[in-house]
Amino acid sequence: MIILENIALRRGQKLLFSDASATLQPGQKLALIGGNGCGKSSLFALLLDDLQADAGDIRGLKGLRISHMAQETETSDLTARDYVIAGDEALYQVLQDLATADAAGEYEQSATLHQRMEELDGYSAERRAEQLLLGLGFQREKMDAPMSSFSGGWRIRLNLARALMAPSDLMLLDEPTNHLDLDTTLWLQSWLQGYRGTLLMISHDRDFIDATCERTLEIARQALTAYRGGYSDYERQRAEQMAQQQAQYDKQQRRIADIEDFVRRFRAKATKARQAQSRLKELERMQKVAQAHIDSPFSFNFPPPGKVSDPLLTLSDGALGHGERGVLSRVSVSLSPGDRIGLLGKNGAGKTTLLKSLTGELPLMAGDRTEGAHLQIGYFDQHQLEALDLDASPFLHLQRLSPKARDQEIFDFLGGFDFRGDRAKEAIRPFSGGEKARLALAHVVWQAPNVLILDEPTNHLDLDMRHALEVALQDYAGAIVLVSHDRHLLRNSVEQLLLVNEGTVEDYPGDIEVYEKWVLSANPSDAPKPAAQPTAAPEDAGYRKARRQANADRRAQLQPVKKAIRQLETRMEKGQQALESLQAQLADGDLYADSAGNELAELLKQEGQLKRELEDIESEWLAKQEELEMLEAGAA
Repeated sequence: MIILENIALRRGQKLLFSDASATLQPGQKLALIGGNGCGKSSLFALLLDDLQADAGDIRGLKGLRISHMAQETETSDLTARDYVIAGDEALYQVLQDLATADAAGEYEQSATLHQRMEELDGYSAERRAEQLLLGLGFQREKMDAPMSSFSGGWRIRLNLARALMAPSDLMLLDEPTNHLDLDTTLWLQSWLQGYRGTLLMISHDRDFIDATCERTLEIARQALTAYRGGYSDYERQRAEQMAQQQAQYDKQQRRIADIEDFVRRFRAKATKARQAQSRLKELERMQKVAQAHIDSPFSFNFPPPGKVSDPLLTLSDGALGHGERGVLSRVSVSLSPGDRIGLLGKNGAGKTTLLKSLTGELPLMAGDRTEGAHLQIGYFDQHQLEALDLDASPFLHLQRLSPKARDQEIFDFLGGFDFRGDRAKEAIRPFSGGEKARLALAHVVWQAPNVLILDEPTNHLDLDMRHALEVALQDYAGAIVLVSHDRHLLRNSVEQLLLVNEGTVEDYPGDIEVYEKWVLSANPSDAPKPAAQPTAAPEDAGYRKARRQANADRRAQLQPVKKAIRQLETRMEKGQQALESLQAQLADGDLYADSAGNELAELLKQEGQLKRELEDIESEWLAKQEELEMLEAGAA
């Protein structure tokens, strides 16, 4: 049992914890959540003895084997396989000593070391390392490549594999799903479900938390608070607490108002002075209840696209690849306003190749790419972070894009991404990874694209920012193509799934849950898994062709109805804005003077006309919604 008792910690001038307490039971799996900068990584540093608390005590760590996923990417000449095996430090030392003893002909020492190898299960180490590497998306032929030859994202995966390889009683994982695709995330989820030690994991992936963790530990207001269950359970319990706290706050505010009113009325009266003083003392003794608030610091919307064409972008019978190496063939994708497409497929299947071909960054090997007359693409991937000017401020980044934009307009926009005050004017070099990711996303949103192509946009983003992105995408009027390991974001942001697999791109008939079961049942590793799910019989080529045609016919049938609904929603929004503007004019008291009778009558007439028009549009919208539901039900 690990006990954190009354922990206080400052980093510089910032107080992270004050009287923070928590208990970690053996074998428990806990998610550690909280906004960026709240102290999650600092708590890890305390557990690793890299930091010392200003006050309080941590008990129960003595003698524990702790495994930690390093965030720094080092350069090593070790092969990927050996780098992972070295995560088991005791075993790796034995392997090195054994190689030295064998080379020196010290056979007695060698025999002792072989016995130690047995005790450490060393003879299975290579197989276990390979299983971890396969599960995390590495190809067998890459396992003997030096660690230094891999990119930063793949080195992070190697750090994760190394942490999983290490024998441990306590495992500390900091954002383990960053740089993982969905398939690999599902594999890791399955592996962690079978882990027998205590797991403490920083994560902003709510579905991953729900599937992996039995308790949620929140850092907020310099305190640690434990909740039963995963993130969904935390949200429910937190909402209940907030409701209770708000009710207590409202009750207390009414009592304070009563006391202040009594004192104000009777303080000067001799007969009531003592009672007034008594109530003032009650007010002083009263322990103030904080107003409940769960307001996110993030709030933004995509600007409405300007002129659009339909379709916006089309790939026809495309052959996609790099140089002469083909990756995907016979790819046909058409994007219209309102399309919301999620891409599924294992690592290396060609999802990024498809995205870059859609943007035009990667020329087609064959086929046609046709742009609509008013195409404006917003493309986000992790390379956007690398393209940021580290010596420029968030304000300067956007000003360079729009030199004629008003300063206040830029500041207001950046405020929605929580770059406020001086923070909007500071050079971004010392910013955290999450802050840089937010700025890169703001960079895309600011340009008002009518096609959004997003490759893992939630990496480094905390839960509040992920929620803000999800809300913004739901209101976005353009076309979306999304690749993400965040199942919650996929589930709530896309309407159509495409599977990139074995050189093809096809409509995926199931949902995220069906895909999850398929991936877990088909995973080649020996990681612990839930009970296997039944899979559908393989489809022959004729059936797949017929299904693709049926899906195409369905989209063609639904598209005009969806387009009509979007147009009606636009008309409703404009009509509502006009009505609100008119009602604001009618609120002017001067209108009701005798001299303004004609103007008042005209405005009232316009108000009545607008209300009738809105009612007609709403009726038409409801009819189209019913038509859409009937068509979708018929297709199902």
